[in-house]
Amino acid sequence: MNRGIADLEDSRLPISDRRSQSRVTHHVSRLARCLSALLFLAGGCGTDRPPPPAAAPPGTTDLVARLDASLAKAAQYLVSKQSDDGAWRSETYGCFRDGPELSPHILSGLFFLPQVGEGVRPAFDKGASFMMKLVTKDGQVDPGPHGLNFPVLTAGSASRVVVLEKKDEPHLRARSAWLAYLRERQLAEANGWPPDDPAYGGWGFSIEIPRKPKEGQPRERFFESNMVATIFGIAALRSLKVPLDDPIYPKVLAFVKRCQNFSDDPEKADPAFDDGGFFFIPDDPLQNKAGAAGKDRLGRTRFRSYGSMTADGLRALLRCGLPPDHPRVAAARKWLETHFTAQTNPGRFAPDRELLRDATYYYYCWAVAHALLAVGGQEVQTQDGKVRWAEALAEELVRRQRPDGSWTNRFTDAKEDDPLVSTPWASAALAICRGVITGQHKAIGRPCLMGIPNATSQIPD
Repeated sequence: MNRGIADLEDSRLPISDRRSQSRVTHHVSRLARCLSALLFLAGGCGTDRPPPPAAAPPGTTDLVARLDASLAKAAQYLVSKQSDDGAWRSETYGCFRDGPELSPHILSGLFFLPQVGEGVRPAFDKGASFMMKLVTKDGQVDPGPHGLNFPVLTAGSASRVVVLEKKDEPHLRARSAWLAYLRERQLAEANGWPPDDPAYGGWGFSIEIPRKPKEGQPRERFFESNMVATIFGIAALRSLKVPLDDPIYPKVLAFVKRCQNFSDDPEKADPAFDDGGFFFIPDDPLQNKAGAAGKDRLGRTRFRSYGSMTADGLRALLRCGLPPDHPRVAAARKWLETHFTAQTNPGRFAPDRELLRDATYYYYCWAVAHALLAVGGQEVQTQDGKVRWAEALAEELVRRQRPDGSWTNRFTDAKEDDPLVSTPWASAALAICRGVITGQHKAIGRPCLMGIPNATSQIPD
């Protein structure tokens, strides 16, 4: 990974007519320092504040009480770290000190915590106001003099959090501005990407708008589409109820399919590799955390499936309109349930990639909680037998919480050693687990599945 980041520091992003070479170089350097931080939206998918906490079902009273205490401590921790202007800024990494990178990530987590405690509502309103100030009166996003480190990730979450509490005209205008900012960064025809390009249809980490290089020009690294940025883009579209007949979805789905070890064409299938799981990116061994799996019978390099990406992939398939009984959905669900574990990010990692397995552990917890919530069911059939996934994940997360209410990862590759990165992931996953355990899961999960035939019926009472 160090060599990959060094390569990025030596590269240059495309230069717009309005920005100087020095600014672009500065942006590339910032992106290199922050590349592995996967700052997703850390909340549920609905647009309504969840109902008051439900009573614990028989046999879970002690666990639910511990979850309530854990979530309250997490909320108090996050509120205590808010800056005077309403933003959240990292005390660990300089690239997360601007405010826009961490703030929407934390805001969504705060909003969906069932156990909020005193001071959370004012903190949320203050943080949302901070994000509102990044939208000009004419409805354009002003990223500031240095731009955003992760435009797609910031825009995807900001487009949601600005309307979670208030839906008046200024907030709706801000939502439209952030969504437009995100949509113009899709790697599609408008930016020169043809349908046969592996990156077509998704989103990536580009700081600038990702224009496809002209013939003969080198393709820059780290701005091509990946599953992380793409699920973030999809979540914004679905949360804002962009209808499934919008032409953007087939484009997104084209990229998502390229990240799944699955083939719709029997002539191209290879059972040795087509296990239904997902990976990060179609054509870059360096960026796929689990590494390459080898070459299939057609000579194509294949990549290993792993848990965090399969959870994202499963949700992406559903959110782009595939029904729950579609072969791709069924294959992804089977992989995720079979490999489920609460202790680690599952999958067969290459020996030289084993250290990267749990670099995104808390992101995995967040992603798998959302994915299993979306498909329904309280038990999963794993390789080791049946597991009540929400209870298992909740127990593990409570065990790992620190006395001050935060979570932190001992691995640094994805910046999860920063508690302001890990805590929103962990607390949002824990809130979902609580909803499943208490029966409040419908209030969390159903908005994610709107427009998907028969999907809501898959969520148990």
